[in-house]
Amino acid sequence: MLISQSRARIPWPLLVLVLWGVAVAQDYDVPGTPGIHEGPPPPPLEIEQCNGIFLSYTFEGREKEYPHVKNVTAQAWAFKATAAILNAGAQELKSWKMFVGFQHDELLVAAEGAIVVNGEGFPIRVGKNGTVLAGYPQADLKTAIETASDFGQMQVQVTLKGTQFGVAEKATPMPKSLKLVNEGYKCPAATRKDGYMHVCCKKDPKFKDKKQKTKYTLRTYGDLHFTYDVLRAYENKYQAQVTIDNIHPLGRLDQWNLTWEWMRNEFIHDMRGAFTHRKDPSECIFGPQGQYYKDFDFSTVMNCQKKPVISDLPPELENDEKVGKLPYCCKDGLLLPITMNKTKARAIFQMEVFKLPPDLNRTAVSPPQNWKITGRLNPNYKCGPPVRVDPSEFPDPRGIESTGSAIASWQINCNMSRPKPKQNRCCVSYSAFYADGAIPCNTCACGCNDENPQCDRDTAALPVPPSSLLVPFANRTAKTVAFAKINHEKLPRKLPCPDNCGVSINWHVDSDYKTGWTARMTVFNWEEDAFVDWYSAVELKRAFPGFEKSYSFNGSVMSRVDNTIFMQGLPGMNYLVGEVNGTHPGKDLPVPGKQQSVLSFSKKHIHGLKIAHGDGFPTKLYFNGEECALPKVLPKAAAPGLTPATAVSALLLAVVALLLLF
Repeated sequence: MLISQSRARIPWPLLVLVLWGVAVAQDYDVPGTPGIHEGPPPPPLEIEQCNGIFLSYTFEGREKEYPHVKNVTAQAWAFKATAAILNAGAQELKSWKMFVGFQHDELLVAAEGAIVVNGEGFPIRVGKNGTVLAGYPQADLKTAIETASDFGQMQVQVTLKGTQFGVAEKATPMPKSLKLVNEGYKCPAATRKDGYMHVCCKKDPKFKDKKQKTKYTLRTYGDLHFTYDVLRAYENKYQAQVTIDNIHPLGRLDQWNLTWEWMRNEFIHDMRGAFTHRKDPSECIFGPQGQYYKDFDFSTVMNCQKKPVISDLPPELENDEKVGKLPYCCKDGLLLPITMNKTKARAIFQMEVFKLPPDLNRTAVSPPQNWKITGRLNPNYKCGPPVRVDPSEFPDPRGIESTGSAIASWQINCNMSRPKPKQNRCCVSYSAFYADGAIPCNTCACGCNDENPQCDRDTAALPVPPSSLLVPFANRTAKTVAFAKINHEKLPRKLPCPDNCGVSINWHVDSDYKTGWTARMTVFNWEEDAFVDWYSAVELKRAFPGFEKSYSFNGSVMSRVDNTIFMQGLPGMNYLVGEVNGTHPGKDLPVPGKQQSVLSFSKKHIHGLKIAHGDGFPTKLYFNGEECALPKVLPKAAAPGLTPATAVSALLLAVVALLLLF
């Protein structure tokens, strides 16, 4: 008999969508049942009305997790859900990305059919600001037109598992929003009914598509990007080249560490231009690699970890026949801004990667996922998933005009993110000629030890005499207490915790007169290791146009970053030494590495400039690409009983103390 077209509808995310493609305009014989025909179940009405990208989220249920507690907000629930995406439009969707606005303090523990963008491996906290899911292994969604309604190529379902908190027992916890985040699409607010929500995203008519003359996705460029090129391919292995390009004018990495996640049991057999932190064949010997390669000598394998940690080689190995001899390699992990040094803005390394079944053919290559790169005191980079691009082209090594190309290429884009509060790695203090006290770095600016009961991590930093900025925080207590008593300030029961930053920068307003003003900037290195080729950048929104000169730094106006002055050490002075012991270690305090310069500014054509009320202080300040924490208050004018001459005398005494220390 015939199946009626009015049969009960099945919720789309739970429907095996391939059934839709069995018959659209005709019936097909049911195998093994001659003469019996079956038509497809009708798609939900909301999909029939969507001529774009259809997204849905279905909550499948939850159960209470241990421990069981009475506090509703603290009770954990294990939940399951399905997120789905279907290309119902007329254009192929490449490298799809879906935003799910989780809002119940969710902890995602699995996502089958996708990866979490900017994720670092499960479990991942996603319940504060939601998360972006990207397609893996199926990143592109073709259209019904070019596949004859093959839903296997048109759609993806993502099975989600996780834990959520703070939901009443009878409630149905759903995301706050659901949308496509690919460029050129607009999404209305999602429609929700009980445990099901959906949205249809359509092409933005105002968006102008770039004319694409490439087979794969057009290359785009973030602040820093990787290129994963397959240079040679064999049945069970391939040779890959990884290129790191730093193109942000302020971006930088020192002693970079790169990590990713192999998704198909690959392992690194050999490497040139870099090394892995761990060389242990046991994970291969006792894993699926050893089961397949039974006669393989794993003692020579570079790395068998699912998440290897990779670093650059030191310069002395640059010409080594076995591990060096690669352009742009072996700089000890230093990546400078391209505006500072083009040669040092790129790094390259190569590796031989072995594969396992079912990927034993030349074309079965899957790049690693979940890329992350970090440095010693550098910006925090968030990286997207690998995107297939047209093969990279390389100049012919023989020097002739023709070029070679990679077999396949992927691009991974990373962008700098602003540090979260109390997670900076450098900080700024303020002082001024008109104030008798300095504003130190914020409390816990670079984090705090939760186990320290001796200080208050939430109390604002106390004003200090300028001279105390020259000594380690642990030695400032007596001066801070005495200064508070002199100024009749009430001390809190617990003193504020230290800033805990390895680098601090003091910005001192040195003078303010009718036609101009000056500032003095001092960089302190409280760490033991030095900084080579250091630099800093200062954003001054209102006062920036008046910048004239930096006397002891090489200062210049940045063309690609608004209202910002770029400063680095003069030739021969670009080495910021680390902290050292005093002349008499048992008696003298440790001495930080220090460099200092005066900056001069003009007030010409800048009306109403108020230096003491904020215009003379940075709105942003960077050190080696890392945005430093700025004080939340400005220095106050000297007390009425303190004359300007006395204030200047106090400042001069601080300078003399500084000179004596160094």
